Amino acid sequence: MTPPPDLSRRAILAATAAAAAFGRVRTGAADAPKAIPQDRPVRIAMILYPGMTALDLVGPQALLAGLAPGSLYCVARSAGPVASDTGLSLVATHTFETCPPDLDVLLVPGGDGTPEQMRDAALLDFLRARAPGTTWLTSVCTGSLILGAAGLLRGYRATSHWCVRDAVLPLLGAVPVAERVVFDRDRVTASGVSAGLDLGLALAARLRGPDYARTAQLVAEYAPEPPFRAGTPGQAGPAIVRAADEILAPLVAGATRAARGD
Repeated sequence: MTPPPDLSRRAILAATAAAAAFGRVRTGAADAPKAIPQDRPVRIAMILYPGMTALDLVGPQALLAGLAPGSLYCVARSAGPVASDTGLSLVATHTFETCPPDLDVLLVPGGDGTPEQMRDAALLDFLRARAPGTTWLTSVCTGSLILGAAGLLRGYRATSHWCVRDAVLPLLGAVPVAERVVFDRDRVTASGVSAGLDLGLALAARLRGPDYARTAQLVAEYAPEPPFRAGTPGQAGPAIVRAADEILAPLVAGATRAARGD
């Protein structure tokens, strides 16, 4: 039985208000992602910086590249090679000044260089300037801390690498969520490193539909069967968590100081 029209409207308004109270949606067209025309390539910019984690960027890039022929831009302070946190270099094709405007996707990776980038005025200014004209503002791993340092996650649900998610994201005004990929309005954040692949597929589905994303997943043969169940602190156990904490301690300390403005 179809409810009376006025009751339906009241239910919709009540649901919207409840969701808004939890920060999941806001009323008003300005807060909803714009529709992207299906007859043109998707415009994607991915940030490069010294000390980034290459897989944070390369994972989603591999799954989204088919959507962006001729319109996928690797952006850094200066064009040319940029060294990742493991020594592998990626090439920036555009600078902050030459990156085209009105992007469909802007992605920020994480990495050991995150604390320095949280203090980089040029990068933060670029992100603030481009955010209003970007359909989907996204991050992988500790890239969400860089978005947060730019003031772009205040009041948004977001995730990050487990080592900083609950301790550092709140310092930047975000609401931490222990999920692999988190959508909140036009912000999309992924948890640590390998979650960038999931973000790529989730975005592909939003941009071109689930069947496109499923096809991209099959082409990539993305059907993970890791040899160990140690991908989260709960799975890994105390001894492995302690070992990981030692490796990650400098990143956590640096990100915490940057978030506090120390």
